Amino acid sequence: MDWRDTPEQAAFRASVRELIGQRLPERYRAQAAAGQLRERPWETDRKSADPAARQAAMDWHAALAERGWVAPHWPKEYGGAGLTAMEQFILNQELARAGAPSVGGSGVSLLGPTLIVHGTDEQKRTYLPRILAAETTWAQGYSEPGAGSDLASLQTRAVRDGDDFVINGQKIWTSAAHTADALFALVRTDADAPKHRGISFFLIDDIKTPGITIRPLIDMSGGHYFNEVFFDNVRVPATNLVGELNRGWYAGMTLLDFERSNIGGAVAARRSLIRLIERLKVDPVLARRLASPTLRQELAQRYIETEVMYQYSFRIISMQARGEIPNQEASAAKLFASELSQRLAHTAMQCHGLAGGLMPDNTAAARAYLGAVPATIRGGTSEVQRGIIANRGLGLPRG
Repeated sequence: MDWRDTPEQAAFRASVRELIGQRLPERYRAQAAAGQLRERPWETDRKSADPAARQAAMDWHAALAERGWVAPHWPKEYGGAGLTAMEQFILNQELARAGAPSVGGSGVSLLGPTLIVHGTDEQKRTYLPRILAAETTWAQGYSEPGAGSDLASLQTRAVRDGDDFVINGQKIWTSAAHTADALFALVRTDADAPKHRGISFFLIDDIKTPGITIRPLIDMSGGHYFNEVFFDNVRVPATNLVGELNRGWYAGMTLLDFERSNIGGAVAARRSLIRLIERLKVDPVLARRLASPTLRQELAQRYIETEVMYQYSFRIISMQARGEIPNQEASAAKLFASELSQRLAHTAMQCHGLAGGLMPDNTAAARAYLGAVPATIRGGTSEVQRGIIANRGLGLPRG
């Protein structure tokens, strides 16, 4: 396959690089060079105690907003850029190469597209501009303790009471609920309907609504990003229902972002591997480990796998550019990427030896190793992805 840019794509890529070169805050460049986790601008623009973090977030958001790239996949009529699938791919590729963070979070990537398709005119007028302007940040209330991979089994209930719905139940693994202003959630509104039916999509536009309790979930590396969220008689106006009552499953699955190739993940994986190899070369203690044929072979294998991931990204985006919708292909890409992240983390620890487990001496390697554990769980477990590949890709019967 010829993956070279057309003249139009090359011109667009040049404009992206120009913006990054001129406007990407030095804070983000330094974090990328050091291999640090990228900050999430939508969580730091107003809430961080660090003035430098706040300023970088606001500056970068403003730079992207000038070109409509806060929401590159939204139609122009709603304030987005209306980019083609290939343009989204190029934008994400160049941002990933520079270590530049996206902006907007779940509000831009998930809620906005859902409202554009299923929201009322009033909901669009009220919420879309606030998402684009970073005035309101949203968290996603989908997973529950008994409804993770099988999300349709969710049991959080909403019962109509006059002009409101009253919500009771629990959500879990709610990313950044502790920093969000609002929450969108799937809840059950008909307990007697088949599990994919009887679910409705609600906007809880103030996360401080009485009855909401947020409790942190601390991961094994000592980090806090996920949360439990409890609902105890939380009243939500009926006007906050998105789409039809009991048809929220279909609204909740809406996603207009055609950039599903995970090119950002491919770039990040390659960058992490190159950074590891460069450290092995310059560190006199670690350099001796390169004498091991087994370790050298393992590093070579990881490099081959990052190239496979790159090529898979191009395959998916080429399908999207032809108007096709990747199905089992997307599952294969997710499966390969998540398991590769674990293999990369394991290889890094092998390179560092026993010292790799020491923090803060080897914080990046140790945190990556611990952080890779849930990679094959979040976003659909490896078992679920293999089931999709078997059923839809290979035509095998369901187990």
